[in-house]
Amino acid sequence: MLKNYLKIAWRNLRKHKFYTFLNIFGLSLGLASCLLITLYVVDELSYDRSFGHADRIYRVNADIRFGGADMSLAVAPDPLAFTLKKDYPQIEQVVRLRENGSMLARRTNRTENLKEDHVFYADSTFFQVFSVPLLEGDIKKALAEPRTAVISERDAAKYFGKESPIGKTLLLDNEVTYTVSGVMENISAHSHMHDVDMLLSMSGLESSRQNDWGSHNFNTYILFREGVDAKQFERNFESMLVKYTDKWLRAFLGASLDEVRKSGSYLKYSLQPLTDIHLRSDRTAEVNANGNIQYVYIFAVVAVFLLSIACVNFMNLATARSANRAKEVGVRKALGSERSSLISQFLTESVMLSFFSLALAMLIAYLALPLFNNLASKQIAFPIANVWFWAIALTTGGIVGVLAGSYPAFFLSKFKPLKVLKNTIELEGKGSGYLRNGLVVFQFVISVMLIVGTGVIHRQLNYIQTKKLGFNKDQMLIVNDAYALDNQVKAFKEQVLSLPNVESATVSSFLPTPSSRTDHTFFPVGQMQQDKGINMQKWAVDYDFVKTMQLKMASGRAFDESFPSDSTGIVINEAAAKVLGYADPIGKKIFGYEDAALKKRVDYTIIGVVKNFHFESLRKNIGALSLILYKSNGSVVFRMKGGDAPQTVGQVEALWKKMAPGQPFNYRFMDQDFDNVYRSEQRVGEIFITFATISIIIGCLGLFGLSAFTAERRTKEIGVRKVLGASVVNIVALLSKEFLKLILIAIVIGSPIAWFGMNYWLSDFAYHVDLAWWMFAVAGLLAIVIALLTVSFQSVKAALMNPVKSLKSE
Repeated sequence: MLKNYLKIAWRNLRKHKFYTFLNIFGLSLGLASCLLITLYVVDELSYDRSFGHADRIYRVNADIRFGGADMSLAVAPDPLAFTLKKDYPQIEQVVRLRENGSMLARRTNRTENLKEDHVFYADSTFFQVFSVPLLEGDIKKALAEPRTAVISERDAAKYFGKESPIGKTLLLDNEVTYTVSGVMENISAHSHMHDVDMLLSMSGLESSRQNDWGSHNFNTYILFREGVDAKQFERNFESMLVKYTDKWLRAFLGASLDEVRKSGSYLKYSLQPLTDIHLRSDRTAEVNANGNIQYVYIFAVVAVFLLSIACVNFMNLATARSANRAKEVGVRKALGSERSSLISQFLTESVMLSFFSLALAMLIAYLALPLFNNLASKQIAFPIANVWFWAIALTTGGIVGVLAGSYPAFFLSKFKPLKVLKNTIELEGKGSGYLRNGLVVFQFVISVMLIVGTGVIHRQLNYIQTKKLGFNKDQMLIVNDAYALDNQVKAFKEQVLSLPNVESATVSSFLPTPSSRTDHTFFPVGQMQQDKGINMQKWAVDYDFVKTMQLKMASGRAFDESFPSDSTGIVINEAAAKVLGYADPIGKKIFGYEDAALKKRVDYTIIGVVKNFHFESLRKNIGALSLILYKSNGSVVFRMKGGDAPQTVGQVEALWKKMAPGQPFNYRFMDQDFDNVYRSEQRVGEIFITFATISIIIGCLGLFGLSAFTAERRTKEIGVRKVLGASVVNIVALLSKEFLKLILIAIVIGSPIAWFGMNYWLSDFAYHVDLAWWMFAVAGLLAIVIALLTVSFQSVKAALMNPVKSLKSE
């Protein structure tokens, strides 16, 4: 019986090649797109799950409101971790990480430095919390002693080749020697710590032993014992605040925790599951830039949409062509076929077509995966050897075939043989027409939503690229690691300034990109009350910073070498002036502390107010910022005049190699730095546009097939109309009118849904485009144009047919 079903199904598919092609191609595109998106979603959801006990590891986050600023931090105070371990037996182990940023590194017997981009200090308990295997070294001794380091397998090969690194030394930043005490496996690419290749011993790091409950600098992780409820444990943070932080606040501000809270400020700690960090955390001081669960949801919905559109195409075309199979059903029933046998026959055809589509979809996905990886910046491998993948894929193919073919199968099999053979049954019943029209509307509702989404995402990305930031990021060359020049930084700056294409230069570790941040609390002189404090970033800059960045002064002046008193001067931005509440800040005095231990107070005089400029992501409002004069040899930034940039870079590199032999020359451009901040949005935009285009193509395939069927069904009517004098335009309008109505209904339904979804997406940005009515009008017009172009081809073809041919069989 099954063999007979398969044979007849194959004959039917071959007989109607055009519709078979439309079905297989449309369904395979939908399945291939759905497969690629599913691989992306699974990849994103797999982060940090490879660690043993991942379900028991949590990170402590901090949310702070103080001094007019709200901070959402991925870090905690230095004493918090081991205080929790001491006070609460529910905790099995804790570990802290503190980012050091990039460092220059080399073997002590070599002269050439290499750059390590992500170096972290870590407690010796790191390997007890995170199950990263040590390939060499003792897990109990690694990182236990001061000035020891654990490096990754990658770094071991980079610095030591095939030699064992244990006991050998590395010189960091040309100053400090560390002994390698362990080699760890490369941390999984599917971890929020994937870029960490070098861990330095926290032991001996002065800032890790200050017992300072106010300075938040340490990524803090907790490994709970079996059976501990993390949500319930969070309640203990309140008693910890009362016991420890209250005492620190009284010493620092002379105010209790309750008094601080009554003024509107707060300090809250919370626990975040390790496996949630990559997709559900975008806090200050993340170990690495994370993903976004919002985009995972968006792509999951797009995958469902694509598959739904492909299935809708199948159902539409199969139902529309039911009249052509009606006599077959009548003959089969007259010869004794049961309805169940007919249903099985039609479902067999549907499932066979689905598996053909699945095979083609696999091929398309396999070939497209490298392009998709490049687009999504992923390294997803096609899971050929995964048994579960094939089981799920085959099951999905079967389910899609059954679901997509269910309505046609049940619709066709219910025909009464006598009425069918006598031509007394209405083969194009109202039910099938309503369903088909409803499915077309559904397809174009999705298409309208995706067109709107594509347009809004494109406009927002363009807005980010073109928005005036308050500084000029163009033609800015950043030379990293200026400290490698030692005491020749100023000489290097002056020599590069003598180049014809260089206009100005500044030396600073702080640049107006979201990569640099340092928060400090300031008070008006004589007013050290907790409700008078202002929390703002403090950037150490030189005399040329304001000029080189082309910042605008709102009042006062920038730093000037002719004013010796500027050594204790401070320039604030308009946001800081607003929080301070000064109508005229110039000449006012504020003070802060040089270190977190409150040992060195420094009084500053406000000499200028710079106009607000964006130094953080456009997702955030501009916060309070201050500039002070201080030697900071992180980077040297050169503003070029717009000449031959590659030639200028080559000249700068030649000077670098002359003045800093053996030190790596690393540079970047500020506009690229800025673009990197929004790289995830750019990737999402490109992926979204790609799949939106594919969904529209699939929808058009279905519409093309339906218009062909409609034209075929009304061939004799068209012939009669032409004989009676109807023009080609009249006939095209007649055939297109019913589809146009459906598209208009889809626009009315899809537009408000798209408005809600894109408004929600834009709410993640403090600065964004406004949703205007014309965006929806353009999307609707585009949907109409696409639909009419698709339908018109078949309509014009039918209208141009010789009426003699269409009427001669009558």
